[in-house]
Amino acid sequence: MKLGVISLGCDKATVDSERVVGDLVGHGAIVTSDLPSADVILINTCGFIDAAKQESIDAILGAAKLKEEGVKAVVAVGCLVQRYKKELQAEMPEVDLFLGFSELHHLVPELAKRGLIDDPVASHPGVRQFLGDQPHVRYLKISEGCDHTCAFCAIPLMRGKHRSEPLERLVREARTLEAQGAKEINLVAQDLGHWGRDLGREGPKLPELLEALLAGTTVPWYRLLYVYSAGITERLVEMIADERRIVPYIDMPIQHATDRMLERMRRPERVHTLREKLAWLRGAIPDLAIRTTCLVGFPGETDEEFRALLVFLEEAQFDRLGAFAYSPQEGTRAVQYEDDVPDYVKRERLEELVEVQRAISGERLARFVGREVDLLVDRVSDPDEQGATHVGRVQWQADDVDGVTYLAQGGWAEVGSFVRARVTESEDYDFRAVALT
Repeated sequence: MKLGVISLGCDKATVDSERVVGDLVGHGAIVTSDLPSADVILINTCGFIDAAKQESIDAILGAAKLKEEGVKAVVAVGCLVQRYKKELQAEMPEVDLFLGFSELHHLVPELAKRGLIDDPVASHPGVRQFLGDQPHVRYLKISEGCDHTCAFCAIPLMRGKHRSEPLERLVREARTLEAQGAKEINLVAQDLGHWGRDLGREGPKLPELLEALLAGTTVPWYRLLYVYSAGITERLVEMIADERRIVPYIDMPIQHATDRMLERMRRPERVHTLREKLAWLRGAIPDLAIRTTCLVGFPGETDEEFRALLVFLEEAQFDRLGAFAYSPQEGTRAVQYEDDVPDYVKRERLEELVEVQRAISGERLARFVGREVDLLVDRVSDPDEQGATHVGRVQWQADDVDGVTYLAQGGWAEVGSFVRARVTESEDYDFRAVALT
């Protein structure tokens, strides 16, 4: 069976796709990037926000249309299917199979029933199948679901309660990623700090997992993405400060910076605890980069509260920031509130916040000019990238969501390798650097 794959949504969904496809490859599937030539097209959908839902629907319909060219079956899985399976089945009869998360174990038997895959009952190890462009940058999802009850978020409705992956499985999977060429492994979950809490009172926590990953692999970089402030413990901070293989980078979402809005959003933090945590982190971890996420236009957000958020951003000096405008999501607590911030105001606030953070990020990056750094080479440069031989990232730049570093005089460097370089210039989000021989 030739298998075409469309994986949408976040990095956690990419991990899901790689695990599912790995199981199918274990049963004889061959992955192809040429979708019209595939026997089966698998779409892993996203249902996080309206734009993502529409992208998923468009992808499903596009794949179904390829059945006219010889594709034998179209399968849709993932977040959108988990929430809206019955509606999708009614609206898209041309799709052969819709499977929610709890039903994925039916995938191989269902394909076998249709004569599309062999060996439906044999046990296979399910080694993850790499689906991206950069095998040296991989993601390791350490838990599923979420126990937080944020008013705006539908993820618990799609993914369920928090469940930690067993430590031994994660170490084994990290070894597989290393064998496949990983030089950087990004730990992802809805909240990394919750890992291990459901494994028993004396069970391991995030620092123990990091220790096991460091001991069980030789991967040079581990990065922590999405940790609520409450999960950033003293032991975790000590590990980041002392262990060179854990890059000094934390993604800590705040969403807002007034107590009334945080309470209304049902966020666990308050402004004074955010201030205390930020001061402690910066004092404890040299050169720490902190990324955050903010949500504007939430129901009830006044202009004064939005201004207070901007003031806090100036005070906090986050290195990176992702920002979103609120959109109501069916089934969440926030849909009970009047969506009283007009769309044009949401757009204006989002644009202003991004512009404020652009200036902050530029100022934060400037402090690294003149420093010697280790740069992970991601790709060969394009001809229009102003004299750079390669494009990569330093430890303060996460894959895909942050800026990049343009490397000059490094024509000998190989993609996926580390190069010692000196930062020569900073821009709003990017660095320029020169390779050192």
